[in-house]
Amino acid sequence: MAIKKLKPTTPGQRHKVIGTFDTVTASAPEKSLVVGKRKSGGRNNTGKMTARYIGGGHKQRLRFIDFKRQKDGVPATVKSIEYDPNRSARIALLYYVDGEKAYILSPDGLQVGQQVVSGADAAPEVGNSLPLGKIPVGTVIHNIELRPGQGAKLVRSAGTFAQLTSREGTYVVVKMPSGETRRILGACRATVGSVGNSDHALERSGKAGRSRWLGRRPHNRGVVMNPVDHPMGGGEGRASGGHPRSRTGLYAKGLKTRAPKKHSSKYIIERAPKKKRK
Repeated sequence: MAIKKLKPTTPGQRHKVIGTFDTVTASAPEKSLVVGKRKSGGRNNTGKMTARYIGGGHKQRLRFIDFKRQKDGVPATVKSIEYDPNRSARIALLYYVDGEKAYILSPDGLQVGQQVVSGADAAPEVGNSLPLGKIPVGTVIHNIELRPGQGAKLVRSAGTFAQLTSREGTYVVVKMPSGETRRILGACRATVGSVGNSDHALERSGKAGRSRWLGRRPHNRGVVMNPVDHPMGGGEGRASGGHPRSRTGLYAKGLKTRAPKKHSSKYIIERAPKKKRK
């Protein structure tokens, strides 16, 4: 996929950088694999606002994505590559030889007409889903399960990939996109290749209106509020606001929020490197 920068014919076009949709081959989704998506506007079941800055947005339909890939040994042909408003990656529509249809995340390099298959006996080729124990060391992967049969939980956003670096008994060692290295059970599945639409990170909305289309309302800073509304509010003039924290008082910069006795911590070999603040 490529990106395009528009001519500055209006203020909103001046800084706009968007994808070209050149890999998308269908304009309408498969009817049997979509359902209406209801918006909450940030309200809970009693109508109380529990999440701020949410509301509006374009009407969307939810696509059912097959994150489990459990039709072992049944080949499927890629019918189309489609846009999905619910994620940054593109999705691929599969037609199985037994007549079933399914959506999967579209890996980089997947073409219409190509055949993909899942199962322990599948070849480690782009789009195929295999148990981690059957994937060669050094292979680039995405769509990774954490528990066998649970469905993929890791490495699903546009342009991301992990790498299988080694094996340790029934476990394999995977280097995550964050730089973290961790053990994952070899029976868990992953898809070969990296997630497509890698140029998504280069896109720029160009105007506030595009955020409204996505259902994001204006977000006002804590330092401009009154002390009754935010711990960083108040003060004469443009006060710094003190130590950055959330509306409920939790520190926002550097506070470790991971549970110290989290069960999965024992599988982490090396934590992700700290990001340098600009």
